Amino acid sequence: MATIGKRGASSPREVSPGVFIASPSARIRDALWAEVRAYAREGRALLTYSTNTEQGYTFETHDHHWQPLDHEGITLISRPTEQPTARPPRQGWSTTAERRRYGR
Repeated sequence: MATIGKRGASSPREVSPGVFIASPSARIRDALWAEVRAYAREGRALLTYSTNTEQGYTFETHDHHWQPLDHEGITLISRPTEQPTARPPRQGWSTTAERRRYGR
């Protein structure tokens, strides 16, 4: 991993386990994001930072099922539809409910 100097970077604060807040320059942010992606490998990561847009910020994701989607200049998060379960739910009464109802 490349080392990143302190110049141009504020010291990040960990506000929750694995959640860091900082305001680095664009060059430092891109270098940090490259290191996060290399470190995460198969894990998920999300980067949000301020931009000069109507929304005021943007997202980048790494190996995440939810993807940023630009909709008329506003970044939305697109969530994939859920896959149907392998077997449909059982119809009728459960075995316990039948026993209670019919006294068996």
